[in-house]
Amino acid sequence: MHWLQTLDTNLFLFVNRSLANPFFDWLMPVLSGNGRVKGGFIALAVAAGLALLCFGNRRARVFVVLMVLIVATNDGLLCNTIKHAVARPRPFVTLPEARVFGNVGQGYVPPDEMAANTGNRNSMPSSHAANWFAATMVTFLFYRKKVRVVAPMLLMASAVSFSRIYNGVHYPSDVLAGAILGAGYAAAAVIGLQAIWNRVGKKWFPQWHAQMPSLLNPEVRSEMAGLRPPSPDLRLPSTLNPQPSTDSHWFRLGCILIFAMLIGRWIYLASGTTELSQDEAYQWVWSEHPALSYYSKPPAIAFIQLASTSIFGNTEFGVRFFSPPFAALTSLLLLRFLAREIGARPSFWLLLIATATPLLGLGTILMTVDPPLVLCWMLAMVAGWRAAQSDGKTRDWLMVGLAMGLGFLCKYTAVMQIVCWPVLFALAPATRTHLRKPGPWLALLVFSICTLPVVIWNSQRGWPTFNDVGGDAGLHGQWHPTLRYFWDFVFTQIGVLNPIFFVGTIWAMIGFWKFRRERPLWLYLFCMGAPVFLGHLLWSLHSRILPNWIAVSVLPMFCLMVAYWNEKFHSGWRFVKPVFIIGVTLGIFAVAVMYQSRLIGLPAEKDPTRRVHGWSVEASLVENVREKLAAEGKPAFIIAGHYGITGEYSFYIPQASAALKSEPLVYYADSDAPVNQFYFWPEYNYRDQRKGQNAIFAAEADLYKLGGGWQWKWLSHQPINRTAPTPAALPPRIAQEFESVTDLGEQDVKIGDRVLHRVHLWACYNLK
Repeated sequence: MHWLQTLDTNLFLFVNRSLANPFFDWLMPVLSGNGRVKGGFIALAVAAGLALLCFGNRRARVFVVLMVLIVATNDGLLCNTIKHAVARPRPFVTLPEARVFGNVGQGYVPPDEMAANTGNRNSMPSSHAANWFAATMVTFLFYRKKVRVVAPMLLMASAVSFSRIYNGVHYPSDVLAGAILGAGYAAAAVIGLQAIWNRVGKKWFPQWHAQMPSLLNPEVRSEMAGLRPPSPDLRLPSTLNPQPSTDSHWFRLGCILIFAMLIGRWIYLASGTTELSQDEAYQWVWSEHPALSYYSKPPAIAFIQLASTSIFGNTEFGVRFFSPPFAALTSLLLLRFLAREIGARPSFWLLLIATATPLLGLGTILMTVDPPLVLCWMLAMVAGWRAAQSDGKTRDWLMVGLAMGLGFLCKYTAVMQIVCWPVLFALAPATRTHLRKPGPWLALLVFSICTLPVVIWNSQRGWPTFNDVGGDAGLHGQWHPTLRYFWDFVFTQIGVLNPIFFVGTIWAMIGFWKFRRERPLWLYLFCMGAPVFLGHLLWSLHSRILPNWIAVSVLPMFCLMVAYWNEKFHSGWRFVKPVFIIGVTLGIFAVAVMYQSRLIGLPAEKDPTRRVHGWSVEASLVENVREKLAAEGKPAFIIAGHYGITGEYSFYIPQASAALKSEPLVYYADSDAPVNQFYFWPEYNYRDQRKGQNAIFAAEADLYKLGGGWQWKWLSHQPINRTAPTPAALPPRIAQEFESVTDLGEQDVKIGDRVLHRVHLWACYNLK
């Protein structure tokens, strides 16, 4: 083993140092895909994949799907798992003489600086080599007779693998192991998928299997394929009570997709790739103090987190465990609903659209109030469609009321669904007969009963929630009509809903109007989503609208979009299919970047996911400063200038997490009026609990104002520079509460070479 290690090191130094030349110093970082080259290469690969999906034959489409599946699982599961298990240090960590090259344009990077990047310490195996040789093996298996296709892939795989050694980030054995692992995994995966297809396909998808018995030779059909009857036409309902029509193949495929996404999201959460957002950490503190309600939200989120952390502990996975199941239940509910009312094939399309929508994708991994709210909204919508029929039963209306009530206990936005029903009654005269029956009124009664916990809690505390909600909606200020928030809302929704789907949804909401009498389901879906979206659109003329505020309207509008464009496609609008493929592909890529932003090397100032990174590092930094202050003789605690930061420190500082229910270590800055939930907990009044002690006050500097870049004033077209960071300031109240305060300055919170946050600290002495 010593001889092999020596040989490995000598080969590394030969490539890394003896072969050094200016041309390779420029070329090898490019081949490794560092910096901007990585984003450009990924964009090119996505474009090529789109071209094959839209214009290629069946072999090309199967090739693209298997390529993405195999390379993604190889990198995300296999290589990373082995890297962390082996934990072999990279050459630049152990060899001082190693030459290290970082991002393109950055050139040579000193080993000490590169070693500071804690996320890049593991070396065995090389993921670059594994991914490229996996892709090469898949290409060979599909196009082994076309040398002009396979040879360039093999050449690129070899060149990229060589560049990893030259750049000083891998030993030759790392690259060799990665190449063998990637190629072997790709071959085994294709063989395994073919075996699964032979067994499962014949049983669950007999018609598809007869048409494509071999994944590697999709054009070859079974002799029985011509004897099987064609799949039934998927017709849209034309009456209020349509006859169901379901294609079992598409329905089963949808169930498989839902299950696979559930397991995949659990695995992603268990990997610890992201940390808690501020709202998640803040609401986790609530779960440690169960109550009838809370300052800004109803109680459901606290009890959901309490249930999951009681099983899985106070970890990111424990806090977020129920988010993927909520998404899976919502997807299954919609799959069954649309399969019955429209057809299983368009209902499967809806699943793909939801998966490729960034706003919805975010809700499948973060445990905020939105995932359970959306589930309750969809449950009320599905039950409401049954209740709205001419023979609708009282039990359906009771289910509607219960679902809306449970939604209200998740988030106050659920009240908007009550507004959706009068819109339906106004636009669909046939449904007004229900107003003369007890059903809708019993539903309203059930909903009202569900609001009692919130009403009781607020009545005992002077109705603070109404002040908070009114403040968020901008009700407390004077209205000055502005288009600034309007355009912010529009362009933000275009981004978070996927541009293709946003345009398709708006088109469908306009285009369906002349069919509203013949398509009552379309009108119903419009009424369950459009009032929320259009209401927020109008309100954006008054106040800023956060992107997730319209979350409950997205799936009803997407259902309408799928129903509308499915009929247009069957009526001859053939451009729908390639546009749909482009939208899904771009959306899945955007969601993948959202899950792992370093796929395209986003700088920190443009990376929206920095909100879920770096908090454990920041908490550790602040705790170290507190311990130094406590070492001076007096007990010391922490005061945070934001409720979300208070939650982050409470979660990620072990001592604070352990003492949360007894004597908090982290407090929110004191106030005379309620501004968040901490005001209502006596144990968080540090003036009574910590007199005479010292403290560290921590406030986050606004590192990247408005995400960086330039913003333009409406009409005047004058640029405003928003890139300069805003320094944090010590609140006058803190200075008055302590005998003396020492400014400790700002400190960068870094992961590797990226500054994700900046925190300003003050040492506060002798609480009065």
